[in-house]
Amino acid sequence: MARRLDVTGADGVRLTAWDHTAPDRTTPTHPVPDRTVPTHPAPARMSPARAAGPGGHGIVPQSGPDAPARPGGRPVPRPARGPQDPPTRQVPGVSAPGVLLLHGLMGHGGHWAPAVRRLTGGHRVVALDQRGHGASEKPAGGPFTREAYVADAAAVVEQLGLGPVTLVGHSMGALTAWQLAAERPDLVRALVICDMRASALGAASQRAWQDWFRGWPVPFPSLEAVHRWFGDEDPWVETPNPARGAFFAEVMAEHPDGWRPVFDPEQMLTSRETWVHDAHWDSLAQVRCPTLVVRGLDGELGRAEAQEMVRVLPHGAYAEIPDAGHLLHYSHPEAWSEAVEPFLNGVLTP
Repeated sequence: MARRLDVTGADGVRLTAWDHTAPDRTTPTHPVPDRTVPTHPAPARMSPARAAGPGGHGIVPQSGPDAPARPGGRPVPRPARGPQDPPTRQVPGVSAPGVLLLHGLMGHGGHWAPAVRRLTGGHRVVALDQRGHGASEKPAGGPFTREAYVADAAAVVEQLGLGPVTLVGHSMGALTAWQLAAERPDLVRALVICDMRASALGAASQRAWQDWFRGWPVPFPSLEAVHRWFGDEDPWVETPNPARGAFFAEVMAEHPDGWRPVFDPEQMLTSRETWVHDAHWDSLAQVRCPTLVVRGLDGELGRAEAQEMVRVLPHGAYAEIPDAGHLLHYSHPEAWSEAVEPFLNGVLTP
């Protein structure tokens, strides 16, 4: 059962993190009052997946928000965290090597839960709900800059005593991870980049995202409608993709008029605007720690670009997951763990 942790991010933004580590792997934690102040009206009820735990994801499409996985994917188990769990503040100084999981745009930390189960045996694993996402604060005035996301991740590492940490990031979270590794090498032991491109995506991509958000039929009348639209009816879904539908159902909350996302789409577009126009090869080349670049065979990061990223990295390695798309850690958690675990064991072994 993941434990909720309170963290103060950059500019005083309240962040929520989730500790997936077995209790005997960490130092004692002490309950503190939950000072989280809602930044938008609280929905009447969260989706069952959200009520069961946090989750996380970021999509960086070329022609759409997710390359559909091939048919045949099995249902993904949900995180096990009840809304009654008390928030805790972690005392620095832990016995197990720290791993910080950073989701991508529109996600939250619990989307890592199916993939993370095999990683908790020898490591301390914490998943962050980044600003504007999940249970973390969604400040109306932002900022939602690259600098803010990187500073938040650094604050989590320092306040929870995770450093030197292994950063595991997906999509936008992967960019945050490698930018932190480049700027604060003292905090980072190793890095895993999951399906994030270093090349610029361009203005056309941002316009496509704006149009995509405008096309959502919100409010959705039911969670079944959420599953159906994102898994099959969304014009950007080329073939039925049940995992994609389940993924988006985990970031929906029920309001009096129906089901809406727990995030503000405009804040998501603002966050994306800060990276989509630029290439990020320079910061990638500044990463000095061991780094694994992992992609789904049908994901957004192509093989040639992934291998060029490995070449640019001073200590880069490569892995790919057959049959997986952009949501590789969510739709294929066992294969993802098998690809990542040997790297983690190698860099985290004392």
